[in-house]
Amino acid sequence: MRFLLRITFWLGLVLVLLPRDKTPESEKLPQIGAADAVQAATAAVSDMTQFCKRQPAACEVGGQAATIIGQRAQDGARKIYQIINEKKEQLGNEKAEKSEKKVPDRTGSIAAAGEGDAVASEAPRDTLTQDDLALEWHGPETAN
Repeated sequence: MRFLLRITFWLGLVLVLLPRDKTPESEKLPQIGAADAVQAATAAVSDMTQFCKRQPAACEVGGQAATIIGQRAQDGARKIYQIINEKKEQLGNEKAEKSEKKVPDRTGSIAAAGEGDAVASEAPRDTLTQDDLALEWHGPETAN
């Protein structure tokens, strides 16, 4: 159970911290600063019991921060979903292109029916250069 809670926490943190695109929905959300968020978190930790009765302003800012964090988590999850779908589509397109361009498996060592003489006559002969031919051949050295 603790493992699942840890996974949920870290996944939520990653989703919140992912960069997000500007959307009309994000413009409507309340804008709070980092100092306000830290102040609200500090106040929440210091007084957990009857928190909203004693400090309604901090409770309100905390609620706004929770709304923003939830929205960022949704935006991060949406972004990951889009990235995965784009990669999936790219792989699908590459596979389709490869299957269209696929060449029959042939090594050239065995000629297809009726191509035996034509393939042999097209093979280049005398591919050595004059410099290659000028070198004197030496056999392998033997260890005695």
